[in-house]
Amino acid sequence: MYQAFSTTLTAIALFFAMLVLLEVGRRVGNKRLASDPEGARAGTGAVEGAVFALLGLLIAFTFSGAASRFDARRDLVVQESNAIGTAYLRLDLLPANTQPAMREMFRQYLDARLNVYRLLPDLEAAYAALGTANDMQKDIWNAALADGQQTGAMPDAIKLLLPALNEMFDIASSRTMAAQMHPPTVIYGLLYLMALASALLAGYGMSGGRSRSWLHVIAFPAVMAIAVFIIIDIEYPRLGLIKVDSFDKALVDLRAGMD
Repeated sequence: MYQAFSTTLTAIALFFAMLVLLEVGRRVGNKRLASDPEGARAGTGAVEGAVFALLGLLIAFTFSGAASRFDARRDLVVQESNAIGTAYLRLDLLPANTQPAMREMFRQYLDARLNVYRLLPDLEAAYAALGTANDMQKDIWNAALADGQQTGAMPDAIKLLLPALNEMFDIASSRTMAAQMHPPTVIYGLLYLMALASALLAGYGMSGGRSRSWLHVIAFPAVMAIAVFIIIDIEYPRLGLIKVDSFDKALVDLRAGMD
């Protein structure tokens, strides 16, 4: 749960930083109004509009990107389940005496693939399980080549089984890369910077009143902190509070059907 804790801490830090900058902006605005009542607000609308527009675009793009990657990772789980299931069924094309050993290799391979994601957020253990699964891919491929050429194999056993194995391995690689695909850190840095800048400008815009509007003072940084928290949590669905683990049920059900 380290990622969830880190994301929560980041959101809380952003909330309080924006609160501070709202107050700073308000005091700067009050001083400016006291010294130049007529010109204190001249030209500020264009700057505020540009900053808030850019902030809105950053939130929209980062959220949209995180959501699309989240959906892609869920789809890859289903695709891998279908690919493994197809390859497993095509083992019927091999000689009957070689099928039990191949089916056992498939069961061990699927166990290793499930462990890759079950062991998260323990990255070291997850990488060890990934290495085991990758090593088994070579064993399965070599065994399929040898068994497909034995007497008793169907005529098109190799032609049908090897493409299925290739797809099964390709999707496994795609899932590994998809799990590591995230926006550059500078994007999040710019998002935080624009949130802080907007808080400063918002505080300046709220200057001049006799008292603070606590509803706006609290709501603005709270909404921003929640939005940032959700964006980051969706971006790391195996490590935070938002999960794609429910989609692993497709692989779990497939594994149960292999017994």
